[in-house]
Amino acid sequence: MNALPGLADKVFVIDQSRCIGCQACVTACEECGTHRGHSLIHLDFVDPATTPQTVPMVCMHCEDPTCAEVCPADAIKQNEDGVVQSALKPRCIACSNCVLACPFGVPKHMAGLEQMMKCDMCYDRSSVGLAPMCASVCPSEALWFGTLDRFAATRTGLLTGDFVFGNQPVRTKVHTVVVSEGPIDVLGTRDTRWLDDPFGIEEGS
Repeated sequence: MNALPGLADKVFVIDQSRCIGCQACVTACEECGTHRGHSLIHLDFVDPATTPQTVPMVCMHCEDPTCAEVCPADAIKQNEDGVVQSALKPRCIACSNCVLACPFGVPKHMAGLEQMMKCDMCYDRSSVGLAPMCASVCPSEALWFGTLDRFAATRTGLLTGDFVFGNQPVRTKVHTVVVSEGPIDVLGTRDTRWLDDPFGIEEGS
C-alpha cells in the first residue's frame, strides 16, 4: 500500500470570504492528536455591530518564524516540512515573548500548562496527506487542504503566502485566497476585499 502524499504535495488554504461562522473548526481543533484537548484556532468576528462576517485564523507557519526568533529558551522548533510547532514543554518558560511577537496573533499562552501552544497544522495528519482537523470538517471549505492542481480546477481566486507589515516582508507556508496578485500590505491601505462570488453562485445562475 502506497503512503499518502504528504505536505510536499499539498497546501493549506484560508479563504476568509467563505467562512460562515459555524465554529465547526473550533470544536474539531480540540480533537487534534497533538493539541491535548485544546482548541488552538482563532475565529474572529470582523465587526459584530455591522456584519456577521467571521474570519478563521490558523498559524501561518512563516518561513522565518518570529516566534522562534524571540524565544529565549530555544523552545520553538520548525520541522523539515516547514511546520512551526508548539513550544517544547521541557524548554518553555511561558514568558509569552512569542505571543507578543507573532504578526498574526496566533500563539496562545496556556497558563494552566505553563506552555505556549499553537496550531501545528495537525502534523500527525498532514504529514501523511490527511487534512488538518479544521479543514476536514469545514462545510464551506473556508479552510481547505489539497493540491494546487485541485485548487485551480475547483476554486476561484488567487493564492498568496506573501505579506508586508510596514517594511517587514513575511512569507508563509499557509496560503490565503486574494483577489489580486502581490503581497498583502497588512498595515497599508491596499484594497483586500473579499471575493465577490466565492461559491460561484452567480456563475451557475
